[in-house]
Amino acid sequence: MSLHDAPDWRRLLALYWITSFVEGLGVSQIYAFMLNRLKDVGMPDGDIPHFVGLLGSLFFLTGLPLIPLWGVWADKYSRKAVIVRSALVEAVVFGIIASSQQTWQLVVGMLLVGFQLGNSGVMMAAIHDVTPRGRLGLAMGLFAASSPLGFGAGPAIGAFMIDQLHAGSASVFYLASLLSVGIAVMLAAFSSEVRPEVVPQGSIIRLAYAAVRGVMADGTVRWLFVIYGLVFVGRQMSAQYMSLLVHDVELTPLAVAGSVGLVLGTAPIIGAALSPSGGWIADRLGFRPVLVAAIAGIAVAFAALAVAPNVYWLALLYGLAIAFQAVVGAMVSGILATEVPAARRSATLNLIYLPLYLGGIAGPAIGASVVTAGLRPVFYVSAAVLGVGCVVAVMFARRVSAGARSGSEPAAG
Repeated sequence: MSLHDAPDWRRLLALYWITSFVEGLGVSQIYAFMLNRLKDVGMPDGDIPHFVGLLGSLFFLTGLPLIPLWGVWADKYSRKAVIVRSALVEAVVFGIIASSQQTWQLVVGMLLVGFQLGNSGVMMAAIHDVTPRGRLGLAMGLFAASSPLGFGAGPAIGAFMIDQLHAGSASVFYLASLLSVGIAVMLAAFSSEVRPEVVPQGSIIRLAYAAVRGVMADGTVRWLFVIYGLVFVGRQMSAQYMSLLVHDVELTPLAVAGSVGLVLGTAPIIGAALSPSGGWIADRLGFRPVLVAAIAGIAVAFAALAVAPNVYWLALLYGLAIAFQAVVGAMVSGILATEVPAARRSATLNLIYLPLYLGGIAGPAIGASVVTAGLRPVFYVSAAVLGVGCVVAVMFARRVSAGARSGSEPAAG
């Protein structure tokens, strides 16, 4: 599809931005208020920290084997259908979480999350295909800001409903379910189908296997898989415990929302305000140096969270971590979008979420073990993992730069 025939990139970006925002809103409420749901279904307070980590691993477990398939289905049949599917499954997931009366029902809801994932890579591939090259960094940065803003709105709305309206945690997830239905209707009615430059031919299984094999044969992609995986292990270790950290710092019981809405609501807004600047800088300096700086920023922010004296510092530091996280995602996507051949660009942009899934499984599981030694060690270990990721990113950037000087590797983003 040529840019002359493609739908307006600003319109498509706006629709996908809203889609990602609502998804972030609902997912953030799982992180913020799963504590409340666990207490509502009768789990003792002492069992909640360890169980939260284990439950977080279920978030990505069922989606892992489906990762190669979403991109293939999208490119072969319909990107639009794959994205609408995600919104509909979200509505089901949030509805189950809202209506759960026992712990096992919450587990079932979390297992179904795997079937709602797989839309972000497809949306990014479509954005790439309709966006002028000179605006790609900006478009990726703006899209990356949508999820953090949703992550800010979710806890703020949920805290207001629980503490001010006394609506209960179930009502928070019923609202998320309703919003997801609205997103599905919006996409079905107003979004355009964006077909890839090269439509894959053959059976789904063969194409999925070929996509994985082709991606893993690319040296740049392998480096980014390792880097992104380390980032998400560290990120997901701590994400499960931010709500507990807020309650611990301000000494509030789990039966209320407390300042969870303030911290988890304000922080993503700070992050969303700062993250587009990463794309703007990358358009001028290159994707790789910005990637290294962003990973280092997350590591420092997580280490500082462990010693934050009050909820205001928590909000500021977590906001910086989210901003850097969004920049990392935009930089990884930008590198892939500009260097991967068109024939496997969409599949690669979808498969780059494989490290997210693996990190989403491993991070909370590790956190569930570390938290037995205390809450703050979780954040120190998380920062250490991210520090390793930063070192690997530096090695990646230096390797590409050296190759560019010798003419054997592409120049930096």
